[in-house]
Amino acid sequence: MIERELAAWRREQRERLLDIRRHLTSAERQPHTDKLIANLETVFESIKGRLLGIYWPIKHEIDIRNWADALSTRRNIGLALPVVDEPRQPLSYRHWQLGAKMTRGFWNIPVPEDTTIVEPDIVIAPLVGCWGKYRLGYGGGYFDRTLASRNPRPFVVGIGFESCRLNEFTPLPHDIPMDVIVTDETIDR
Repeated sequence: MIERELAAWRREQRERLLDIRRHLTSAERQPHTDKLIANLETVFESIKGRLLGIYWPIKHEIDIRNWADALSTRRNIGLALPVVDEPRQPLSYRHWQLGAKMTRGFWNIPVPEDTTIVEPDIVIAPLVGCWGKYRLGYGGGYFDRTLASRNPRPFVVGIGFESCRLNEFTPLPHDIPMDVIVTDETIDR
C-alpha cells in the first residue's frame, strides 16, 4: 500500500473501531472493563516503577483512574496525566491524583492545574486499535512523538478491548510498538 492508501485505511479503521466503542452500553462495557483491569493487575505484578502515566478518558475510552489510584496507594507509585503544551509536539506529564484541581486543556481535556512536569517510567496508553504490539491511535501522532523524544523510553502498556484488535496493520516509520498490550481477553508481552 502506498502512504495515501495507508492513511485512508487507518482513517477507516479508526472510525469503524470508535463506532464499535461508542455503541457499547455501560452494561455491556462493564464486564469487559473488569476483565481488562484484572489483566492489568496481573501485568503490574511484574512491573516496577516510581511514576505511572495514565490518561484522562475521552471518546468512551476505558476509565482506569480508580484502579490507578488504588495501585498508587498500594504500591506507593506516583501518577501523572499527559498534557498537550503545543500542537504537534511531544506531550508533557504532570503529577495527578484523584481529587486534584483540574483545568481545561487542549481539546477541553481536563489537565492538572499543577504545572510541574514529571517523567513517568511507566505509561499506559489507550488503544483505538492494535495489531501485534502496534497501537492505532487517533491519528495526531502525539503519543509516538512523545515516546520517540524520551531517553530512556518509559515502559509502555497499551490497553483496549479485544474488539479493537485489527487483522492487519502496516507500521509506518514513526510507529513505536508497545512493550505490552492488555485487553479484556489477552496479555501480549
